[in-house]
Amino acid sequence: MSISINSLSRSKKERAAYIHQRLEELFPETPIPLDHKDPYTLLIAVLLSAQCTDIRVNKITPKLFKKADTPKKMIKLKVKEIEDIIRPCGLSPRKSKAIWELSNILINEHDSEVPADIHELEKLPGVGHKTASVVMSQAFGEPMFPIDTHIHRLAQIWGLTSGKNVTQTEKDLKRLFPKDSWNKLHLQIIFYGREYCQARGCDGLRCEMCQIMYPKRKKAKAYKKT
Repeated sequence: MSISINSLSRSKKERAAYIHQRLEELFPETPIPLDHKDPYTLLIAVLLSAQCTDIRVNKITPKLFKKADTPKKMIKLKVKEIEDIIRPCGLSPRKSKAIWELSNILINEHDSEVPADIHELEKLPGVGHKTASVVMSQAFGEPMFPIDTHIHRLAQIWGLTSGKNVTQTEKDLKRLFPKDSWNKLHLQIIFYGREYCQARGCDGLRCEMCQIMYPKRKKAKAYKKT
């Protein structure tokens, strides 16, 4: 049922319902931003995306995957070779070491397969909770709500969380939105943040969503960074 803008209350639940409805209208389709062909290449792409844009990652991964698109092929490369290829993604010394090491672990402990288990993923070098959540969501279809900088910021600006940390933001959003919407909604919020509510483009006063939910807001909304 359509939610009337004029009937929006100050409750988090109704704001969440409106956000969900509007994002469905704006982004009915949510293609995965990082190019990949299987769980392993997705895992590597997500790892590379830390402090790097998806666009840049998608320019680099074809070069890397041409040489090594499986764990067994990856460990045949020297860490320095991997580093030279992924350098444009930033943090290349750390990321290249993590890629080689996690590939070796996948071979020795998981029969060269990416485990469909978030706890096992989080044990891998260079793989934190957010990266593991993205892989579980996008490679295996498990309901997850990975929190990136866009989501952490927008959840605060939209009054859905206190934003003490990304762990709290994740818990708050999971309580507010239906579980079967998490995977899609995670991408929808990211897409909205990139297109309409960038950190430098909206301070809680300018984009459509902020203006509709907070028409009386006069001062920029401060938020806690990740």
